[in-house]
Amino acid sequence: MTDNIPLQPVRQKKRMDSKRRGGCCECVRCCGRREPRPRTVWLGHPEKRDQRYPRNVINNQKYNFFTFLPGVLFNQFKYFFNLYFLLLACSQFVPEMRLGALYTYWVPLGFVLAVTIIREAVEEIRCYTRDKEVNSQIYSKLTARGTVKVKSSSIQVGDLIIVEKNQRVPADMIFLRTSEKNGSCFLRTDQLDGETDWKLRLPVTCTQRLPTASDLLQVRSYVYAEEPNIDIHNFVGTFTREDSDPPVNESLSIENTLWASTVIASGTVVGVVLYTGRELRSVMNTSNPRSKIGLFDLEVNCLTKILFGALVVVSLVMVALQHFAGRWYLQIIRFLLLFSNIIPISLRVNLDMGKIVYSWMIRRDSKIPGTVVRSSTIPEQLGRISYLLTDKTGTLTQNEMVFKRLHLGTVAYGLDSMDEVQSHIFSIYTQQPQDPPTSKGPTLTTKVRKTMSSRVHEAVKAIALCHNVTPVYESNGVTDQAEAERHYEDSCRVYQASSPDEVALVQWTESVGLTLVGRDQSSMQLRTPGGQILNFTILQIFPFTYESKRMGIIVRDESTGEITFYMKGADVVMAGIVQYNDWLEEECGNMAREGLRVLVVAKKSLTEEQYQDFEARYVQAKLSVHDRSLKVATVIESLEMEMELLCLTGVEDQLQADVRPTLETLRNAGIKVWMLTGDKLETATCTAKNAHLVTRTQDIHIFRLVTNRGEAHLELNAFRRKHDCALVISGESLEVCLKYYEYEFMELACQCPAVVCCRCAPTQKAQIVRLLQERTGKLTCAVGDGGNDVSMIQEADCGVGVEGKEGKQASLAADFSITQFKHLGRLLMVHGRNSYKRSAALSQFVIHRSLCISTMQAVFSSVFYFASVPLYQGFLIIGYSTIYTMFPVFSLVLDKDVKSEVAMLYPELYKDLLKGRPLSYKTFLIWVLISIYQGSIIMYGALLLFESEFVHIVAISFTSLILTELLMVALTIQTWHWLMIVAELLSLSCYIASLVFLHEFIDVYFIATLSFLWKVTVITLVSCLPLYVLKYLRRRFSPPSYSKLTS
Repeated sequence: MTDNIPLQPVRQKKRMDSKRRGGCCECVRCCGRREPRPRTVWLGHPEKRDQRYPRNVINNQKYNFFTFLPGVLFNQFKYFFNLYFLLLACSQFVPEMRLGALYTYWVPLGFVLAVTIIREAVEEIRCYTRDKEVNSQIYSKLTARGTVKVKSSSIQVGDLIIVEKNQRVPADMIFLRTSEKNGSCFLRTDQLDGETDWKLRLPVTCTQRLPTASDLLQVRSYVYAEEPNIDIHNFVGTFTREDSDPPVNESLSIENTLWASTVIASGTVVGVVLYTGRELRSVMNTSNPRSKIGLFDLEVNCLTKILFGALVVVSLVMVALQHFAGRWYLQIIRFLLLFSNIIPISLRVNLDMGKIVYSWMIRRDSKIPGTVVRSSTIPEQLGRISYLLTDKTGTLTQNEMVFKRLHLGTVAYGLDSMDEVQSHIFSIYTQQPQDPPTSKGPTLTTKVRKTMSSRVHEAVKAIALCHNVTPVYESNGVTDQAEAERHYEDSCRVYQASSPDEVALVQWTESVGLTLVGRDQSSMQLRTPGGQILNFTILQIFPFTYESKRMGIIVRDESTGEITFYMKGADVVMAGIVQYNDWLEEECGNMAREGLRVLVVAKKSLTEEQYQDFEARYVQAKLSVHDRSLKVATVIESLEMEMELLCLTGVEDQLQADVRPTLETLRNAGIKVWMLTGDKLETATCTAKNAHLVTRTQDIHIFRLVTNRGEAHLELNAFRRKHDCALVISGESLEVCLKYYEYEFMELACQCPAVVCCRCAPTQKAQIVRLLQERTGKLTCAVGDGGNDVSMIQEADCGVGVEGKEGKQASLAADFSITQFKHLGRLLMVHGRNSYKRSAALSQFVIHRSLCISTMQAVFSSVFYFASVPLYQGFLIIGYSTIYTMFPVFSLVLDKDVKSEVAMLYPELYKDLLKGRPLSYKTFLIWVLISIYQGSIIMYGALLLFESEFVHIVAISFTSLILTELLMVALTIQTWHWLMIVAELLSLSCYIASLVFLHEFIDVYFIATLSFLWKVTVITLVSCLPLYVLKYLRRRFSPPSYSKLTS
């Protein structure tokens, strides 16, 4: 088989992710902290600890008070560029090497460092303030003195903490008590694992039975827990009560835990703290923040190394031409200092100031309000993104489920026809016994209408009964809780469930007239449009699992005694359970293409004998010791045959505003989008279709669940045969593929137009980002809104946090924070593109400015017998790169080739930047040649045309140089801004005004003569006119893509 992947030995290569995945546990070894080990935690007695535990603080800072200055200086001087200038400035303390005043070297270097230190300090202070806000949240703690208020940062292992409804859990805890009557509570875990489903948690049975919460302090009990680790889906521990006879032992699992960063969705809970600080599951699943260095800065650093090479070569040539006479090694150093302008220190200043301007522009953009730039060092990265990795829940979607479609086979009801469903339900429950019909016609029509009404009623009743939703009543200020519960007060009722889909279905049945008003472990109450209460006894319930993909319930109608088995589930499993029909598959496909989550609802009526027979077999199966789950499943499956298909339901997870056009824009810009989510495979696939992440014409390859190397090999071969196909893969399968076939998998995945990874752990998201960076060498951007996205955001070259209702954790850890996903389009297409193009032009122009004066120095030295004498002294050399040319050159940060509306309309313009053409070796070489040409013309021209005194050479050449630079800025600008004109005029005025004070270097009387003026004009024209002609010819015969749009 030609397309087979050869089975190769597993490569045991060094993997970054293993180190990262160890999270804080790994750093224990290197930091000298003790290895984490299992612990015994006494309830309410933090002082009885058998080891030291970390403080419960969240820390997103890169430095602390002591490491700030050394850390910032190290990050600056580890780059060749800055280290070179430090050595250069230090060399001026040696008398033999000094070429001018010390301030000419130390002032620019000091300014660069001051700007960097201030910027980093501001970002660190902001980060500290945000962390302090989270660490200062107040919680209630149970003590022997009663309930006391404590800050989140003061919570210790062993403390008994009370957490209210809608409050964030401050530390990893064991669930001891709840105020809920049903003895359980729901958790929102989307900040931890990205899953939208609420999780049911159960308290320790022994502590839930205690009369009051304060009794927890009276009993002698402890929790034995495993060592801290990163697994958020599993936990092993035991609860022991010593003072009872006999002692009570309970096993603890994930069902008894409350992990930090989750939110209590129902009731008030009490828990004992197990893990704090860096040992929290959520913290161990996030990588440490790192200082991000932009690709653009690395490219500039590379160019400076080339310039340094040129500097060394020129210096050696100069000394060689002197035949290495005398102390030639000192001469080399003097020439190195003399030509040091080849590498401009002003480049670092200009680029850093430019970044600040770009960040300010992003913040001030009224079309993306609320956008915050948290890392002002990498705005150019936004202009070169090749891969966008996005979270689903809360980023692409609003996590708000809306019921959109009810399909009965022959008729479908959409949002606009729900009143018809309502009227059918109303007619069923309010119709009066009618007189015998007088004619045949009306009887027929009544029968048809009645049949449709009963079909609708059966479907709505099934949806209202087949679920795991519990209505809960809360006081609303007018009605207290007990009264609201007694009278089923609508205004006080809220629904609680593990899945938002189920809540949407029950809310819909309420809107059409059949309301779920009560539920406990064994019964359910529905209210009809007429106010009548229907009572149902819950006989059995079969919960939803990822394997079965369905849930069922057996209920008895108290009024009629009828027993009915209702079931709902995914179409793939329900198709084999319901009676044969010709419409199920087609309609499921149609609804799925619209991005709806489809559930198939069916029922089966049971006689009392059938049910009793089933129950006996079911109880027997549950009592078996061997193969219990298999036997139970077999008994349930005996019921799941020839069920009556009632309806299809379509629920939509509302997308964020303008997600579809934004994703289309990004696709057209050449950016590949990967969706990484902790949610279920079906949900993720639905959202991918709904958001048009996968276009309608594209196939979707759902990667089978693989558990070993052989399965992975076969599935990869099957996937390789597909072309232009989106990939959907689960976290478990991804783990196996990366373990055995990392290279092959990444090669295939990178060719896909879109990839969806579901059931992803936070560390897996970061691992995928890292692999993309390593395998492709392209820039990545990660977008998320939850705590489970922090690792991915910090790992990506560019992290964007969406500030939503799910909290600010992601937005605080990100480099850029936006309020809506749709703002990402403008952030990349307009601001990213402009930042990169402007910085590219600015850096090359600053290099050109320095190379010009260095070329002139080289010509001057070679003419005057290779003397290491500076052409321009003192203030002239500083003034050249500051007040005389700084403003016009820096005004290039305001330049733009196209209007922002055009950049948004034609995202293909962004695709051009992905090749890195604005700053490449080709463009760099062109600017080097321009600099050599202009520097040579100005210097040789001045030497040719000067009359008698050396001062005249300085006057002619320096004035021509300044004018050339101003004209070259004008030549480079594509769209004029009024500030650019002001900058040009201001610089020229400054130079003319300063001539009065420069009599030490320039002959003031000479510059007032006509001879001076014509000589300067001729030299300037010869240096600039050919370039203007070349620019015109290029625009005329080979225009760039953007010029076609602006013309």
